[in-house]
Amino acid sequence: MLACIRIFYIKMKYIGKRLLQLIPILIGITFLSFAMMRIAGSDAVEEMYNVRESAVSEQVIEAKRAELGLDRPFLVQYGSWLIGILHGDMGKSYISGRDVFMTFLSKLRATLLLSVLSLGLTVLISIPLGILAAVRQGRLTDKVLRGLSFLGNAMPGFFTAMVVMEIFGLKLNLLPVISTGVNLKSAILPALTLAISMSAKYLRQVRAAVLEELNKDYIKGLKSRGISDRIILWKNVMRSASLTIITLLALSIGSLLGGTAIIESIFMWDGVGKLAIDAINMRDYPIILAYVMWMAIIFVVVNLVTDIIYHFMDPRIRLGEGEDS
Repeated sequence: MLACIRIFYIKMKYIGKRLLQLIPILIGITFLSFAMMRIAGSDAVEEMYNVRESAVSEQVIEAKRAELGLDRPFLVQYGSWLIGILHGDMGKSYISGRDVFMTFLSKLRATLLLSVLSLGLTVLISIPLGILAAVRQGRLTDKVLRGLSFLGNAMPGFFTAMVVMEIFGLKLNLLPVISTGVNLKSAILPALTLAISMSAKYLRQVRAAVLEELNKDYIKGLKSRGISDRIILWKNVMRSASLTIITLLALSIGSLLGGTAIIESIFMWDGVGKLAIDAINMRDYPIILAYVMWMAIIFVVVNLVTDIIYHFMDPRIRLGEGEDS
């Protein structure tokens, strides 16, 4: 009982420590982002009126800068923004005037749907094909799959997007080329584009992880005892290789939840990635900072969850116990 309590305490302490580490990371990232936007050389107020195609006098522009607090010193602006964040206020969009937090939430549903579909397709494509390439090492199947993997890695995302748009949207007329809303039918083509690009990369890594396990001595021992290859593959090899696979998926989750800006823009998918691209083009600083914070939080949390999953799958991996000694 005492041992269980101690283990639980160590895990909670580790999680708490990692969450506390998020605070200086967020402050550092947002400070640098804030500074880079201020030295970019463009004016957010002028950009705002350009978007609205409004011709205004310099006095009006100066008054708007004062209203938004952009005429104050840099550190004062950053400190004011940071205090607002601590009070749950992420500010208002310079362009739309809407609350930043609510604007961000309104786009998150689309990104979550696209992320789930993309990740699911990636798992269905890369893991079975990676295993197949490993067990067929050196044969025609392995060579064909590796060739396809090289081809997929060589193609940039926008080119893959144009290929799937041409085939499924224009030639076969099965799916909409441009998103018609946040729905499953519109999400299939961008999700397939992302899955093809990620699977091309992960297929080789899954193959390498499986091959590494298959070449270990304990596998030869299991085979000499008459255990079937199928049982060895799924019970032993995949259990050990799953740590590598989990790492790959965790990295994918972080990037997908952050919004895949190029793909979302090509398909006009209304997610946080497209929101960030639009905000950058229009110098909508509050939206950009909200996106930066979201990305930082996502990657820290995903890495923390991955560490915890590692520990449960392999108890030899320790969660900060060494700090107690």
